[in-house]
Amino acid sequence: MHNLIPHAMAASAAQRVMQRCDHLASFSETEGELTRVYLSEQHFQANRQVQQWMEEAGMSVWQDEVGNICGRYEAATEGAPAILLGSHLDSVRNAGRYDGPLGVLTAIEVVSWLHQHHHRLANAIEIVGFADEEGTRFGITLLGSKGITGQWPDDWLEKTDHRSISVRDAMIAQSLNPLMVHQAARSPESIAAYLELHIEQGPCLEAADLPLGVVTAINGAHRLNCQFIGLAGHAGTVPMSQRQDALAAAAHWMVAIEKETAAAGGGLVATVGQISCSPGAVNVIPGSVALSLDIRGPEDGPLRDLLAQLLAKAEQIAAERGITFNAEEFYHIPATACDKRLRDACTQAVTAVQGSAPQLSSGAGHDAIAIAAKWPVGMIFVRCEKGISHHPAEAVTASDVAAGIQAFTQAVQLTAAPDTEIESYALSQTV
Repeated sequence: MHNLIPHAMAASAAQRVMQRCDHLASFSETEGELTRVYLSEQHFQANRQVQQWMEEAGMSVWQDEVGNICGRYEAATEGAPAILLGSHLDSVRNAGRYDGPLGVLTAIEVVSWLHQHHHRLANAIEIVGFADEEGTRFGITLLGSKGITGQWPDDWLEKTDHRSISVRDAMIAQSLNPLMVHQAARSPESIAAYLELHIEQGPCLEAADLPLGVVTAINGAHRLNCQFIGLAGHAGTVPMSQRQDALAAAAHWMVAIEKETAAAGGGLVATVGQISCSPGAVNVIPGSVALSLDIRGPEDGPLRDLLAQLLAKAEQIAAERGITFNAEEFYHIPATACDKRLRDACTQAVTAVQGSAPQLSSGAGHDAIAIAAKWPVGMIFVRCEKGISHHPAEAVTASDVAAGIQAFTQAVQLTAAPDTEIESYALSQTV
């Protein structure tokens, strides 16, 4: 087993990360809030600052053709494939300061520790501060990571923001050449694996009273627009036994969604987040109801099964009430499983730090979704206060970040080590 970073060194590194997160939060287009979007001046201010920190850690640094900031710490053998680390530097509007930047800054601390100890691994280490994961400005997500994986569609250049500025024009304004975006794509053989440290954005680690967890998968999702169509009528004159109340049917279904999803288990979740009722008058029986359904889970098969079950339940409720139901899916993304070898490395590293390693799925999306199309991915979660994220109240503790730096450094070294080191550990856990 590789030696852990000593606690005192990890604590010092964590304080540095916390201060740097605060500093990056100052690069915002909105006074008193954190909003940093793709191809803004604040995006490139953050890139320049991260470039300086990467260089101080012993890395060679460049900005690629889509605006990602990239650094490389060479392997023991020059030119070896890299273990890619990182996360995103953009934000939602009025964001917290740890979602994304924490992963970039802890990765820099990993390299800094290796550099200070003159330690080169069998793999190079590369860090990427992805330019756009959130999709806040142009409404398309994972632009940075899809640039690196060569999944950037040509029509993305024509997407526009709320001021009708296109991606193409925004790139030109920031001295990026839109004709060169495909050159950001990395060759398959240049990357060996991807590891990311990220705040959990949920309450599970806090409930377990543990700083760290290991990600098993990033949830797949289905989103649907649904509708119950009944018959509007006078609220005072139509007997209860003769009503075709669309809202009553929708309410019945919503309760069933909650009950059946909870019973299904397996990390599955379902949410009705939008609902509208027509004609929407206090004295009229609702004739139609439109509502959304968002359903997510870590495995595609169980997710499809639950969706079919819930839609069948809606049809049953509608038939029993003499009304109709229809649904149309408008969004789907498959689940992204984390690589077993990388999960084992992360599990060993987290266990070495805190004695156990909770296995968690991620309900939120990450750059790892795009990266997994080309290379194996693994992730470590860090506890965040009350599970709050995408909000100024987003918070982590320095002690948890220190634990994360220790585990992340260990996981990187194990990933670069011969398979036998991880496999022997995994076997010991099953004995």
